[in-house]
Amino acid sequence: MIERNLRNELKTARKIYFYDNGVRNALINNFNDLALRDDTGALWENWMISELVKKRSYDRQFVNRYFWRTTQQQEIDYIEEADGHFTAYEFKWNPKKKAKISQTFLKAYPNTEMLTVNPDNFYTLLL
Repeated sequence: MIERNLRNELKTARKIYFYDNGVRNALINNFNDLALRDDTGALWENWMISELVKKRSYDRQFVNRYFWRTTQQQEIDYIEEADGHFTAYEFKWNPKKKAKISQTFLKAYPNTEMLTVNPDNFYTLLL
C-alpha cells in the first residue's frame, strides 16, 4: 500500500473563486455577453463551485473542499470530502465536450465518485 500525503496532493488554497461572478467581472472589467467571451468555461466553473458551496451551507452539510493538480498540470476542478468519501467534479460549459479524467488521480484515489457537470445536468446537484 502506498502512503499518500493528502496535504501535498489535495490543495485547499491554490485557486481563487468568487461568491458572485459579478465581482469577478467587475475586477476584470468584462460584462460582455457569454457569446462574446473567451472565459465562459472559467465563469461556469466559478459559478458551479460557488453554488455548491452555498448549497452545502444551506443544507448544513460540512465538507472539506480541495482541488488537485500535478506538476504536469493534470487537474481536477473541485473535490469534496465528507466522512472519508471523495467526490470529484469536472465542470464543462459545453455538454458535448468530454471531461479528461486523470488516470494518475484515479489510481491514487480509486474509490472517488467522479462527476462531470454541464448545463444539461447541473440542476440535479443543486436541488
